[in-house]
Amino acid sequence: MTSTRKTTKRTETFTDEERAAMKERARELKTSARRSSRADKAAEEEAAVVAKIAEMQDSDRVMAERIHAVVKASAPDLAPKLWYGMPAYAKDGKVVCFFQSAQKFNARYATFGFNDKANLDEGTMWPTAFALTKLTAADEARIGELVKRAAG
Repeated sequence: MTSTRKTTKRTETFTDEERAAMKERARELKTSARRSSRADKAAEEEAAVVAKIAEMQDSDRVMAERIHAVVKASAPDLAPKLWYGMPAYAKDGKVVCFFQSAQKFNARYATFGFNDKANLDEGTMWPTAFALTKLTAADEARIGELVKRAAG
């Protein structure tokens, strides 16, 4: 079975990009298990996030760098880490929010999203992911507010 996208071949269930992300996650878990002290682990995980951001295409890289700075300033207790090869920010080892570059899954736009660990519940329906084509100062302020709330 083939996908409608030219660059993506489908197997029975997962695209090539999805399988690559799962392999990245397995490598992340193996690397994490080998680290020694908590401080060493935190420093290595942040360095891995910064390195992953540096690999991104220009427009995604610029957004990811800004989001990294906004998240660190808004919720310094969230720990940067790689999650399926994406920059993510965790509390007590559980991912709260993440940045997915457009190139990750050959998407039209980058995504900033929240997992169920995020404290964003509001009524019976609330957004958990946002499409990003660029970041304005207002967008950064909104992300900062959401991250503070999510980490709380």
